[in-house]
Amino acid sequence: MSKLPNIPTSIFSVMSQLANENGAINLSQGFPNFPEDERLLQISENIIRENIHQYSPMAGLPSLLEKIAKQTEKQYFRKVNSTTELLITAGATQGIFTVINTFISSGDEVIILDPSYDSYEPSVLVAGGKPVRVSLNEDYTPNFNKIEVAITTKTKMIVVNNPHNPTGKIWTNRDFENLETILEKHPEIIILSDEVYEYITFSQPHISFHTRPKLVERTIIASSFGKSLHVTGWKVGYLIAAEKLMYEMKKVHQFLVFSVNSFSQHVISQYLDLVDFTEISNMYERKRNLFKSLIKESRFEILPCDGTYFQVVNYKGISNQNDVDFARELIQKHGVAAIPISVFYNDNTDRNMLRFCFAKTDETLIAAAEKLCQI
Repeated sequence: MSKLPNIPTSIFSVMSQLANENGAINLSQGFPNFPEDERLLQISENIIRENIHQYSPMAGLPSLLEKIAKQTEKQYFRKVNSTTELLITAGATQGIFTVINTFISSGDEVIILDPSYDSYEPSVLVAGGKPVRVSLNEDYTPNFNKIEVAITTKTKMIVVNNPHNPTGKIWTNRDFENLETILEKHPEIIILSDEVYEYITFSQPHISFHTRPKLVERTIIASSFGKSLHVTGWKVGYLIAAEKLMYEMKKVHQFLVFSVNSFSQHVISQYLDLVDFTEISNMYERKRNLFKSLIKESRFEILPCDGTYFQVVNYKGISNQNDVDFARELIQKHGVAAIPISVFYNDNTDRNMLRFCFAKTDETLIAAAEKLCQI
């Protein structure tokens, strides 16, 4: 008997297949279609024949762990012990699965804020836990009254995604203060903070759980080199947590993947000496601004995007179709693929919203916008 009998095929796979069948421009899947940094490729070429192709240490390549610790201190002023508080994972998704399956047991409840990324709930279900889906406000800010009401004696974890996929929202200092006030009453609750878009933020700075003294010791933070360095296919992420939490997660990790691709770790370790994360953020901000300017005369309503590489739009001025049907029609009739926001909700809340990915070449964005402006 399957542990996930009711989990359908991913909407990302469905929309991408439909885009391929119809020759549509694919702004649905969240990965770049432009070349990697030439310096990253040069490092790859330089070391491909070196003796680096056997297992790396279970927790990760020591030089990479040290550089992550250094970057974390530079970015967030948090000192991390590279040997006891860090773990390299096969992408953030594996990291999230590891976290949940380390700390969630049968009957434990996990609060997930909707709209939410589609890997959280299945991970909870496989662990035997109960997902408790709590909707954000209509403007996609956290509803702390709902969050507090959802907490029970069985609540073991809350999952926070910031910057937020699919909406591009970023938590404010006030949001963190509200959460701190609630969780002060519940010291047993662990926080899983999905911060994979931490280096892709725009008008307001990303506030990380790394910087929250009241919560950081019971928070596990998931990060992604795939997102930060636009090498999603390399599937290299990492977790940062207090030693007492990390010690337990390493037990699960070693039997899930044992160690992560050694070649990618060596390349990234060297590349971190060169890369400027501010430049990456600026590049995506330029792409966001370009896409917004290209579709501003369209009939789509453009919502704010504070971070990530996703732009949410409202199409209520165009159609009263549900968002899944409209997304299909957008591919079949107009040649552009997007993701309907309702699929990120447990109850399929439909506010006529679509998510476009702007991590694409300028030529792709221009071609897509031209089609969108003709609707």
